[in-house]
Amino acid sequence: MTEADIALPPGTQLEHYRIDSTLSAGGFGLVYLATDLQSDTQIVIKEYMPNKLAQRLPDGFVMPQGEAQQEHHNEGMRLFLQEAAALIKLKHTNIVRVLNFFRANGTVYMVMEYRPGKNLQHYIKKRGGNLSETFLRTVFPPLLEGLKLVHETGFLHLDIKPGNIHLCPGGVPLLLDFGAVHPRNSSRKLQITQVVTAGFSPMEQYNLGGYVGPWTDIYAIGATMRACIEGSAPLSAKERYEKDTLRPATNAFKRRYSAKLLEALDWAMEMDPLLRPQTVEEFIEVFDQETEGNDNLLDKIVGTLTRPL
Repeated sequence: MTEADIALPPGTQLEHYRIDSTLSAGGFGLVYLATDLQSDTQIVIKEYMPNKLAQRLPDGFVMPQGEAQQEHHNEGMRLFLQEAAALIKLKHTNIVRVLNFFRANGTVYMVMEYRPGKNLQHYIKKRGGNLSETFLRTVFPPLLEGLKLVHETGFLHLDIKPGNIHLCPGGVPLLLDFGAVHPRNSSRKLQITQVVTAGFSPMEQYNLGGYVGPWTDIYAIGATMRACIEGSAPLSAKERYEKDTLRPATNAFKRRYSAKLLEALDWAMEMDPLLRPQTVEEFIEVFDQETEGNDNLLDKIVGTLTRPL
C-alpha cells in the first residue's frame, strides 16, 4: 500500500484545518502540511495511522484491519492522546511545539507549529557527511537541552535520527516527530509496536522487553553525530551485536575532530546500556569538555561503571 493510498487528499477539512499536502508517511502515521483556517497560518498535522494495524476506508475513516488488531489499535490511540496531552505542555525553543489534538475519522490527530527549513539528513546527504566540529557543537547542545526537558517531563523520544532533526533558517535545531514517544516509567510491553531505525536504534529497542531509558535516546544522538561525520548511518546495533566491526570514532576520525568530541561520541554509542551516559545531563557535561585534559574526561566516563545500581 502506497502513501497515496492511505493519505488524506489535499482539500480535506478536519475541524478548522485544511490538508494541503502530505509531508511524510511512517509506521505510526502520516504527517501533513495544513492551513489553520481561523488564523490563516500554516501548521503541521500528524495523523495516527499505524499501517500494520489499521486501514483507510474510501470515506477517509480509519479502522483496525481486523479483530486481532482492535485492542492494539485502540491502545495506540489512547497512548497517542496521552502523549499529545503531555507534549502540548512542553515549551522549548528546540522542540516542535504541539498546538492542539483532537479525534476525527475514527482516529486521532496532533497539530504542531510549522517551521520552515530542512532536516539534518538533507545536509548530511548534500555534504556527504564531513560536517564540521563547529557545526556539531552548534547544533547538538541546544538539541540536547530540549531532549533533557523531554526526559524530565517523563517521556522518551525513541526515534532520534537525522530525518527527525529540523534545521530552521539561522541553524536553530528542532527535535521533530514524537510519534514513537513513550512514557519513561511504563513497561515496554505496553508498546503496541516498535520503531527501529537501523544504525540509530540501540540493541534494547529491538525487543519489546528491552530496558529503555534516557540512555536509549543518547545512543541515537551519538549515532546521529557519527552520521554527520561519516555521511551515512552507522553499522546497526543488531549487526554490532553479532559482530562489532564499527571502528571507534577516536580512531576513525582523529585527524579531523577533537579527541574530546570523539570520546563523547563513542561513549554514547556503547552497546551495553549501562556503559553509556545514563542521563542527558551526564552526556552534556562530557560533550561540552573542550579544555579539560583527557584524564579528567576519562574519569567521568569510567565513573558510570562504578555508579551504584
